[in-house]
Amino acid sequence: MNLENLTTEKRNEKTMLLDTLSTREILELMNEEDQKVPLVIKKQIPRIEEAVTEVIKHFNINGRLIYMGAGTSGRLGVLDAAECVPTFGTDPKMVQGIIAGGMSAMTVAVEGAEDSKLLGKQDLVKLNLTSNDVVVGIAASGRTPYVVGALDYADEVGAVTISISCNDNAIISKHAQIPIEVEVGSEVLTGSTRLKSGTAQKLVLNMISTAAMIGIGKVYKNLMVDVKPTNEKLIERAKRIIMQATDCSELDAVRAFNQAKQDVKVAIIMILTNLSRDEAIKSLKDANGFVRQVVK
Repeated sequence: MNLENLTTEKRNEKTMLLDTLSTREILELMNEEDQKVPLVIKKQIPRIEEAVTEVIKHFNINGRLIYMGAGTSGRLGVLDAAECVPTFGTDPKMVQGIIAGGMSAMTVAVEGAEDSKLLGKQDLVKLNLTSNDVVVGIAASGRTPYVVGALDYADEVGAVTISISCNDNAIISKHAQIPIEVEVGSEVLTGSTRLKSGTAQKLVLNMISTAAMIGIGKVYKNLMVDVKPTNEKLIERAKRIIMQATDCSELDAVRAFNQAKQDVKVAIIMILTNLSRDEAIKSLKDANGFVRQVVK
């Protein structure tokens, strides 16, 4: 597929005189275009649901969620993966973001990296990819060779393959078991897929990782109860989560938090059930990490 045929590369008729507009006019136009993104994503919810279902299934057999992409798409995958650790208390290996050219490509473009199918395969070989894993190939253009190579190798291994693109009938869709296509239209700045396309990808990645974490018990009510209190801000957040989950006083929350050795889930169960720390830990394990199943 030639670049001129890609929606993400076409010129936006509304912004032909972009350089003549006032700052206010530019901002209003960008905001107007951005509002199209969630409406397009809504049409893809059935496919996103399929993706989340597979991620949950494979998390439950100790599989990993691996994002693969180049440029902006790769950076967004790395970002979503990195944020799962503090938000959901995951092992860093559980959700990983791999960018063409390695981590140095997060800030400096690596020449030719995205053009290599072999590099996509090699990066997954280094991770010892197995059939328990899920690979999500991300490419706004939907044609990045690096992503195609990664998806093809993942398919050979027997891993689940998912693609996220911002063009209809994308090439990578043909290499994925679950293709997600969010065609948000031409960009305000021609070809700058860090704009609407990047926003669309970020929203879809948010949906996949958050819904999957809820599906394996990392959330109680709407609270991130597996948060790891690794700094002062997160310690305070952990205490507040305990208070919100149990309607207890700050004093009781701090006491339970300390007794639970800073495990938020255990502290919540101790308060709501009057179980000891050891009993709360066992009950949580028996419930596969779901607080609600213990306190119901």
